[in-house]
Amino acid sequence: MSLHGAQDSSNQSNRREFLRRSAAAAAAAGSVPYFAWSPKAFANRDKNDRPAIGCIGVGSMGSGDAHAHSGFGDILAVCDADASRIAKAKDDPNIGKGKADGYGDYRKMLDRKDIEVVSVVTPDHWHVKIAIEALQAGKHVFCQKPLTLTVEENQLIRNACRKFGDRIFFIGTQQRSDRDRFLRAVNMIQKGLLGDIKTITVGINGGDVGGPFAKSAPPSELDWNQWLGQAPMVDYIKERCHYQFRWWYEYSGGKFTDWGAHHVDIATWAIQENGDGMGPVEFDGSDAKHPVPYKDGYPTVDDCYNTAHDYAVKCRFASGVEMIVTSRGDNGVLFEGSKGRLFVNRGKITGTPIDEKWDEGKFTDEDLRRLYKEKPFEGHKDNFYRCIREGGLPVSDVYSHVQMMNTCHLAAIAARLGRGFAWDPKAETILGDEQAAGFLARKPRVGFEIPRV
Repeated sequence: MSLHGAQDSSNQSNRREFLRRSAAAAAAAGSVPYFAWSPKAFANRDKNDRPAIGCIGVGSMGSGDAHAHSGFGDILAVCDADASRIAKAKDDPNIGKGKADGYGDYRKMLDRKDIEVVSVVTPDHWHVKIAIEALQAGKHVFCQKPLTLTVEENQLIRNACRKFGDRIFFIGTQQRSDRDRFLRAVNMIQKGLLGDIKTITVGINGGDVGGPFAKSAPPSELDWNQWLGQAPMVDYIKERCHYQFRWWYEYSGGKFTDWGAHHVDIATWAIQENGDGMGPVEFDGSDAKHPVPYKDGYPTVDDCYNTAHDYAVKCRFASGVEMIVTSRGDNGVLFEGSKGRLFVNRGKITGTPIDEKWDEGKFTDEDLRRLYKEKPFEGHKDNFYRCIREGGLPVSDVYSHVQMMNTCHLAAIAARLGRGFAWDPKAETILGDEQAAGFLARKPRVGFEIPRV
């Protein structure tokens, strides 16, 4: 009998209902249920205990994520606005295996009752709409960073996740699963081994510079209207699409959200400024440059990359900590405290505290479990599928992510306007600056509105 035949479908339905009841009960009780665990017993690799997965967005990052998801479940469907990518993913032996269904419209995938998990790896401006509709359809959601396009989208997805608390929502901020570098740094700072943190420098590099680019008819395999989604209808430019979308504020926040979603996340997690109502209270974007002329925060040309490429935006917390988000210097996070300093990125962790092993005996399995929200430390997507089985918040949870994304979006707004403003993180309001506050939300194109739940 087929893996997804009638008998297996009934078993999967029963298992889904059990998992959802378990997660809901855990949320209601305010605790995480305990399950006996061993690496062999877990991992959702048993052929009768593998969730059905749909992958929305199967470009370079999306196909990489799909490969990883296939280790935990069975990919039944793939979706993309580019038909050539659908065909490639369907035939990929590690994704569709020649058996997956292909869709140009993700809503048809969400309508399928047999799909339990969706992976959303689209351009940034599509993330929240698809993610909320997936939650409404009863799916567990993996979504790549940066999750949101605006501060308002942070609020919309947070509300949806609170409403649908029996569904696991996981963000692709994989640095949260790097034990020997980022988790070690976070542990050292949270334990006060560097003393009081004074300054954090977050190096995220600058956006690309390019253009003017030629306008043309979109390629026949691309549904340009669908790709644009909530963004304004404009002429097709090859460099607006696929990977290069991140250098246009219409679809992304440039490096502020692209790399900021990683490094600002580590910085604010380490100093424990990513909970409800937390974050900086002042932003200063006076030291920022864009590759095209700007007026009132908007680019004056439409055929060139327009996100900031040279900047040092200052973000001040109520505690007095200053965080500088900059394109200059090394990519990574530099923490400077009253007792010492350390630098961490994906390739290294350095500084006297590391050389002298200040955390010897103070970075234990218990510490890792604490950082992993009382789950065993393991691979990033392993944590996602564990939480689907057991309930509880994943290591890359939506709530801390949107708090951190507020900071990324506000840094971008300050850079676009070239000035500073005050922010009330509890009320989530820019104070005394109506023009800046106008950038907290964007009006979507008719027909692509984001659900409000």
